[in-house]
Amino acid sequence: MNELNKDARILLPGGAGLVGQNLVARLRDRGYHNIVVLDKHHANLRVLQQVQPDITCEYCNLAQAGDWQSHIRDADVVVMLQAQIGGIDYADFQHNNVDATRLILDTIKSCPTPPYLVHISSSVVESVADDFYTRSKREQEAMVLASGIDCPILRPTLMFGWFDRKHLGWLSRFMKKVPVFPIPGHGRYMRQPLYAGDFCDIIISCIESRRGHGIYNISGHEKIDYIDMIRDIKQAVGARTLILRIPYSLFHMLLWTWARFDKNPPFTTQQLAALTAKDEFEVIDWPGIFAVPYTPFKTAIHETFNDSRYSDIALEF
Repeated sequence: MNELNKDARILLPGGAGLVGQNLVARLRDRGYHNIVVLDKHHANLRVLQQVQPDITCEYCNLAQAGDWQSHIRDADVVVMLQAQIGGIDYADFQHNNVDATRLILDTIKSCPTPPYLVHISSSVVESVADDFYTRSKREQEAMVLASGIDCPILRPTLMFGWFDRKHLGWLSRFMKKVPVFPIPGHGRYMRQPLYAGDFCDIIISCIESRRGHGIYNISGHEKIDYIDMIRDIKQAVGARTLILRIPYSLFHMLLWTWARFDKNPPFTTQQLAALTAKDEFEVIDWPGIFAVPYTPFKTAIHETFNDSRYSDIALEF
């Protein structure tokens, strides 16, 4: 593997989210410094700029043409990270996952010397679930494939790591605040959580080796039931909450009620359906393919919630 010139200009559309924040941290640890992040989340851009003051952060709406497209023309590498993950309005998924992708791809193809692209897709494109996120990510990946741009497509499963504002990060903060932590039904819903640190190292492996076209299912190597995952998080953060199973129908009703009062709830009924969809994703030898060692789940959970630099920093919804 050949490292890039440390002056290489690396552009991260949607880079203020979970993966982007982790990726910037790891790129900076390796000496890369010419990093530009484009995002429309003011608060999370501010977090990134405070944590990484030496990089360029720019607020922009990637679903609308604008001056931000000049950053693509100047880039050596583009890692396409923008994604709407949760929410109750399909228009948000259309804008962030589909419209923005179309503009980025068209801009790349218009460049005299196109930058190298890594596309971050999702394991949900092969899910049995049918929700807003799944539909929009399927359309997004199809668009990348149809573009003719020679790039790796990475399909990660559920991720966790530093800066996690949703998923396991939100669950860890919630369980420290409440005396009882509810689990839907029996809780035996198999998950394949992926450590964002490992995933970011895979992205870096791609851009340093200039890996060409290929679709890679990047799944967590451990299959863990949801309730056991919650127990491991409870132990890692030292929470005292009681883990209590409640009927699935009651859990669904509580989420439905929450969504009536919260425009952007941390967990939705669609995500509950996805949790219980009985998906099992392909596990490939990505440690061998990308030369990235796998971090065991309990080790990764400890690093996530007990790192002296980043564990206390949480993004906004």
